[in-house]
Amino acid sequence: MKKLILSLIVCFTTAITLAQTSTQLPKIMVIPFTKDGEDLRTILDENINSRIAITKIKEGFDSRGFTTVDFVGKLKIAKDNQVFTSDNQTDIKSKIIEMSGCDVYVVSEVDTKKDNTGTSASIIISSYDTSTGNSLSNKVSNSGKFETDDTGRLVAKAVDKCMEEFIATMNLKFADIQKNGRSVLVDFSFSENSPFTMTSQIGNDKLALSDVCLLYFSTNSFNNNYHIQGTTNLKMLFDDVKIPIKDKNQNNFTTNKFALEIFKYLKTLGLEPSKEIKGSTIYLTIN
Repeated sequence: MKKLILSLIVCFTTAITLAQTSTQLPKIMVIPFTKDGEDLRTILDENINSRIAITKIKEGFDSRGFTTVDFVGKLKIAKDNQVFTSDNQTDIKSKIIEMSGCDVYVVSEVDTKKDNTGTSASIIISSYDTSTGNSLSNKVSNSGKFETDDTGRLVAKAVDKCMEEFIATMNLKFADIQKNGRSVLVDFSFSENSPFTMTSQIGNDKLALSDVCLLYFSTNSFNNNYHIQGTTNLKMLFDDVKIPIKDKNQNNFTTNKFALEIFKYLKTLGLEPSKEIKGSTIYLTIN
């Protein structure tokens, strides 16, 4: 009987280990939420509760075997190297995330309240796929009310209450991305004076440009997984093209990198494209 129990324990432990190692854990960076008018570069200097929340969330990932990137450290490097060329908060956020090399970034928002019945802390945590900006998991947690002025302790309590479920949801979503690829949208169009259309014959085989694009994605999408929303003479929209999360060298394969590959391919066909990337959408204009 003891041997049977021991064998079951060994099998169960092995199964857990295989489940954990079969999917590579994403690299994480936790950043603070900013309201209109707040500067991402200074928000932590002025809000101790935000610092506590970010530290606790980072600790939650660290204790579960994730590799994490220190937001404050990356921010300091960016400041020292004068990376920021504008005060646009979206640009600043994008630069820090790009520098981090993280697969997933987590945004933390904290709110504390005190009245004659006690003090409480609430936290909103949201995780996003770095490459596409698509949401992976979201959680709202409250510490409950206590007769205390130690709001930092309540913030930590709110974080601890939700981390397990938050990370479990994020892991499921990220595992699906690893298995099936990231979704990006690719929009082909033409400039006003372009001599080309989707019916123009392109390349050595003199195929219509729409067919050339179709063949490209059938070869270069992840597991040949893509979907065409529609094609007209002046437009072609692929509304769900799957791309891998890593390239052949195991570096992050981002929307920007995929857009560059399409851009370079169109150039080999004698076309003069221009490109723009917004989140998970790639806009390619044939000039």
